[in-house]
Amino acid sequence: MTESKSVAPEVCPVTFCMSKIGGKWKPIIIFLIEKGANRFGIMQRGIEGISKQMLTKQLRELEADGILERKIFAEIPPRVEYYMTDYGRSLLPVIESMKKWGEAHLSEKPS
Repeated sequence: MTESKSVAPEVCPVTFCMSKIGGKWKPIIIFLIEKGANRFGIMQRGIEGISKQMLTKQLRELEADGILERKIFAEIPPRVEYYMTDYGRSLLPVIESMKKWGEAHLSEKPS
């Protein structure tokens, strides 16, 4: 029997990329922000099934990874908006390629 080993993100470029944008919610969040849905409430309404806690967690991770930037406005009531950084925008062609692959194979059944 062969031993299964995981590949550290520091070693494999694909694993590194997926560590930044992988998961159920991050690609959707990135897509929505790029399309102009940059406020928390708008994103939550645009992502069926995501809880406030999960959206907060994912936004914080994307911000910590330098993909998003959070802008806080000194207003009453407080307003926070999220924007793609240049680093984050560099991921858009990758996500677009994944989208095209998904569109091409979504209805296929694996053999």
